[in-house]
Amino acid sequence: MHVELNVKPKNPIVIEGFPGFGLVGTITTEFLIEHLKAVPIGRIWSDKLLPLVAVHDSKIIQPLEIYYAKKENIIILHALSNVTGLEWKISEALVEISKELNVKEIISIEGVNASGQGNQLNTFYYTTGKKASTFDKIGLKPLKEGIVMGVTGALMLKAEELPLTCIFVETQSNLPDSRAAAKMIEALDKYLGLDVDYKPLIKAAEQFEEKVKGILQNSKDAVDEKQSKELNYLG
Repeated sequence: MHVELNVKPKNPIVIEGFPGFGLVGTITTEFLIEHLKAVPIGRIWSDKLLPLVAVHDSKIIQPLEIYYAKKENIIILHALSNVTGLEWKISEALVEISKELNVKEIISIEGVNASGQGNQLNTFYYTTGKKASTFDKIGLKPLKEGIVMGVTGALMLKAEELPLTCIFVETQSNLPDSRAAAKMIEALDKYLGLDVDYKPLIKAAEQFEEKVKGILQNSKDAVDEKQSKELNYLG
């Protein structure tokens, strides 16, 4: 797995989110790319990734594409591909990016299973820095108990190598959860000052949810068709 960058910003913040519970990471990064008018500057690539391409507005979307919002000096890693089995390699790629660009902070975003049945969604944080009071002031709770898997888990185990912050929002559905994604965007806005207009936020998140859901469904259909053809061939 290797990193390809056409532009190399200095001291950026990196936000990454992968398809996971509630698709919170994917919906959130998609929203931020549109809101911040981020442009593609590279990708993380491996021949171990599923050989799958999404097309939107006649443009190819890479499985692990890297975007850059110049005004905010923010890099956004947008992932559409399932990365199961590649978590360690991706975490190593993020360590490489962090060192090469002297990254100010890596923010890993995740959806987690809601502990309660109410409408209130809690947001939690984990950070290797000394900013606990910052998160407390904006309404996030420290993550004191839990199990973290995937790329975020791998990054936490490499925390001594990274300026890492993880933000977790509760979601009550394993299906795409626009409300949880909106809560995540709100937390990022309060933390980074991204100037998000909250009035259309839920509606916008729902629109991105449908877009992402459609892309992922098309991806699943393509994989199912490929597997079906292989079974018919073998049969």
